[in-house]
Amino acid sequence: MQEKPKVRKLVLDILKPHNPSLIEFATTLNSIKDAKIVNVIVRETDRETETVKLTIQGFDLDIEEIRQTVENLGAAIHSIDEVTTEVD
Repeated sequence: MQEKPKVRKLVLDILKPHNPSLIEFATTLNSIKDAKIVNVIVRETDRETETVKLTIQGFDLDIEEIRQTVENLGAAIHSIDEVTTEVD
């Protein structure tokens, strides 16, 4: 019997307020269980918000925990742009 695939990488399009800073945003997301690498790139900035590309890599990412953490930081996921899964 084959194991359930694990999410290894997510690329998300996110709209976030200027606060928290990118550093605080990234480090908070990096504290999620199994999140090993977090990369945040600013795509667009306006007076109150930033559109960012968020890439999270890990061993068995919990998409729901990531969504809740993003929302707790005052941001919203616009789309899931890339997913990588793997079976051990």
